[in-house]
Amino acid sequence: MSDTNRPQSPAEITYPFGRKIAPEPGDTVEIAPGIHWLRMPLPYTLDHINLYLIEDGDSWVIVDTGVNTSKVRDIWEQHFTGTMQGRPVSKVIVTHLHPDHVGLAGWLCRRLDVELWMSRTDYLMCRNLVLDTGTEAPEEGVRFYREAGFNDTQIATYKRRFGGFGQHVSTLPQSFRRMVGGGEIEIGGRTWHMVVGRGHAPEHICLWCPEAGVLLSGDQVLPRISSNISVHPTEPQADPLTDWLESCARIRDQLPEDTLVGPAHNEPFYGLRVRLQALIDEHEEDLGKLEDMLQQPKRANEVFGALFRRPITDDLVHMATGESLAHLNCLIGRGVARRFLGDDGVARYERRVTARANAAD
Repeated sequence: MSDTNRPQSPAEITYPFGRKIAPEPGDTVEIAPGIHWLRMPLPYTLDHINLYLIEDGDSWVIVDTGVNTSKVRDIWEQHFTGTMQGRPVSKVIVTHLHPDHVGLAGWLCRRLDVELWMSRTDYLMCRNLVLDTGTEAPEEGVRFYREAGFNDTQIATYKRRFGGFGQHVSTLPQSFRRMVGGGEIEIGGRTWHMVVGRGHAPEHICLWCPEAGVLLSGDQVLPRISSNISVHPTEPQADPLTDWLESCARIRDQLPEDTLVGPAHNEPFYGLRVRLQALIDEHEEDLGKLEDMLQQPKRANEVFGALFRRPITDDLVHMATGESLAHLNCLIGRGVARRFLGDDGVARYERRVTARANAAD
């Protein structure tokens, strides 16, 4: 995830609970009747995740879980006896497969004897990624990053980090309840709609309650940072950016502007349509800069300047390369760029002159 390119003015994005105010560990903020915001620490550069508790009659529904660390488990124990007053949990809902969202799902389901609700694609992919724990990096992955321009040191780092996805993910339940875009679920006597987003994750489920006027957006819509959209070695020619842009446009058109958004990071906000349009515009602007840069062939790691506003250090190069490839594959899908392998085995990308000429005609 990266900083937004253009800060939003207060007239566009508003924070009803404050722009820098968040619940302390073990506490919650009720953002709408029966909908509670809590925050858990993360051991990453992005140091927090927002989770949500929804009152469901005499029980609770948990939305997202935090990572599998003893610190986060201890904070959950505080909530069980404090916020939740010992009442049972009826469902654990996970918006998507990333460890900060799914990490404690298995522990919570076993600890509370409750069912996991999740999209099928993300559940199955999460289980597959966890199986990589302790295994060696595959040759396909090495080739993927070689073609992306990684040097020997960067390849060694990829090999060393491979299989780390499962580090903060507790063992998932062997069964789950499928969530799907367009589906509905009743919680606390209100209907919540399952709104699917794609690109950041394969089948990300947001929860929208028109009656409450609330969208729990996960990572699909964030107020001040942009979701990471990356290509990975498992599907080198994927086009997740097109999926994400289409999802943003669909959600923008589907939900009302006065929706209160409960995001996974930063703070709850108003200004859903403005924010989604800004995200679309920023990526389209970056795609235009990237296309202009491709007048001369470029490697994936030579186009960072078109996409990022800060230097890409070694700890960020994997993320930056994945995002660059997502933008490059999007241009290929639009027919305005092409990919070819150089004699050194590294892929280059260049603008298709014929496509530009045809567009001008």
